[in-house]
Amino acid sequence: MKNAVVLLSGGMDSAAVVAIAREQGFAVHALSVRYGQRHTSELDAAARVAAALGAVAHKTVDVDLRAFGGSALTDDIEVPEAGSAGIPVTYVPARNTIMLSLALGWAEVIGAADLFCGVNAVDYSGYPDCRPEFVAAFERLANLATKAGVEGAGIRVHAPLQHMSKADIVREGLRLGVDFGLTVSCYRADAQGRACGHCDACRLRADGFAAAGAADPTHYVPTVAG
Repeated sequence: MKNAVVLLSGGMDSAAVVAIAREQGFAVHALSVRYGQRHTSELDAAARVAAALGAVAHKTVDVDLRAFGGSALTDDIEVPEAGSAGIPVTYVPARNTIMLSLALGWAEVIGAADLFCGVNAVDYSGYPDCRPEFVAAFERLANLATKAGVEGAGIRVHAPLQHMSKADIVREGLRLGVDFGLTVSCYRADAQGRACGHCDACRLRADGFAAAGAADPTHYVPTVAG
């Protein structure tokens, strides 16, 4: 089996990508990043997903993006309700660039020529680093900036969900045996990984399961009757 480094956040998209990489015959080295996000329940979810889907290794590395802030996920900025116009304040500056760079470093060490990430340009929040142009540009950079890219067979950046709807991702994940109940997508999840049900990530996830005609296994924070 060829080695691949797969970015694993603990959300539904990255879980599906792990399963896709496994189906394609890769030995998955899952990489999660503790970057100062609002909650770490998604990292707990990442560990569950890596174990359940047979990753041969799972690392979590620390990069303190709260030192810069500038995002509702890394600063004292309120996470908005779903439906914000433009690029939302939940966009974390340079996050995907940083995470792919870390994945690239690990890939060189283990002799992997393949990186996988779960970016999506259909049902997503409008982040600039989820676009196909970004993925293609990072692949070019990877082949220019590394010993493996210059001397080896070349680095490939796979974004298998790029042109899928959230419903397509749900169907593909279920086909591959992903237990989406293990995952956490909510920007405001509590310590137990229970979702708020109101943020953009919750809306996209719920709409995806509804459109796929599949039961949504998301665990929500209980509401208190007034």
